[in-house]
Amino acid sequence: MHINNELKKIAYKLKKKKIKIAVAESCTGGLLSFNLIKTPGASKYFNMGIVCYSNYSKKIILKVKDKTLKDNGAVSTETCKEMCENLLKISKSNIAISTTGIAGPNGGNKKKPIGLVYIGVSNKNGTKIIKINFNKKLSRENIQKKTVFETIKIIKKIIYLVLTTYCSALLTTDFLG
Repeated sequence: MHINNELKKIAYKLKKKKIKIAVAESCTGGLLSFNLIKTPGASKYFNMGIVCYSNYSKKIILKVKDKTLKDNGAVSTETCKEMCENLLKISKSNIAISTTGIAGPNGGNKKKPIGLVYIGVSNKNGTKIIKINFNKKLSRENIQKKTVFETIKIIKKIIYLVLTTYCSALLTTDFLG
């Protein structure tokens, strides 16, 4: 899968179906937004991209609960879930995506190693969180790029569901997992 070709296909389908998407990024630091708006006419489907790298910004902008961050950390299923669910409300988009993870080269531990990433997807039908463990020996940049690549694949699957089943089973199946 060549990412630029996939992005063009995704852009075309999002525009055609008038689907608005928003993203909240932590570990990818804007790289996902950058890739999603490469295609001319992105304003027709790309509603907003927010980089919330610090816990402070996650709390202030995305309304992630302080308790969630204290109990689970920034890199967790719970934080990723609150990021995309709150983004869905804030952005009034059809689909909200969030990324949080440990891209390295520092910051990992046995429980949360370098390469641990969570990708969240929310729509009106619910939320799905995908956990990925990339090889900890990858560079920071490669972990970020691989996270974007995996997120693009997830968006493609979502669009497939929208076009074929109108999202009725979007987040209630293991289609994304």
